[in-house]
Amino acid sequence: MKKVTLLLVCTALTLLATAQPNAKYTSRMTALVAEMDTARTADQLTRLAIGFERVANAEKKEWLPYYYAALCNINAAYASIGGKMGDNTAITDPTADKAEAQLNSALALTKENSETWLIKKQLASLRMMGNPMARYMEYGKVAEAALATALKLDANNPRVYILQARDKYYTPEQFGGSKAEGKKLFGKAVDLFKVYKPETALHPNWGLGEATMFANIK
Repeated sequence: MKKVTLLLVCTALTLLATAQPNAKYTSRMTALVAEMDTARTADQLTRLAIGFERVANAEKKEWLPYYYAALCNINAAYASIGGKMGDNTAITDPTADKAEAQLNSALALTKENSETWLIKKQLASLRMMGNPMARYMEYGKVAEAALATALKLDANNPRVYILQARDKYYTPEQFGGSKAEGKKLFGKAVDLFKVYKPETALHPNWGLGEATMFANIK
């Protein structure tokens, strides 16, 4: 009986150890996630994406490094075009390709996850913004469907409403946009942040600063 009990304890400890990310992973991810708070330029975001991808390559069962790598690459592409309109596909597509591969790796590990579908939405929006006039019909629908899936998976995720708010705020009124409606959606995100609790310190928790700023615009 003692041997059986000892075996069960050892098995439980082994499963617990393998289920928990190691200290090196946690330490590296904590540092990278903290850097995201101040990363604004394309170079900074690209370096962060590379850092997250290195962690992902070492910890292939963790979806978060892939998630953050994709998010950083998407933001880096936006920073690279700096709001410039027209055909920017030569700039945005190569980075979008990297983000898509990273997103697919994350989705393979966690499919029913609002956060990964929000990345899918942002990726589709990036593809569209590479050449809005030529790509709106194709990627606009993909972005809309991905955002609807994210909402269905977690209606209390404040980032869902941040992405809805961005679309409303920045879309011209003749195409269905509304700065007033955008501000309301940013405000809803702020309210949800008051009760929102990420699963761990490494899980997505971005967006409060942006939502608060836009919600308070007079």
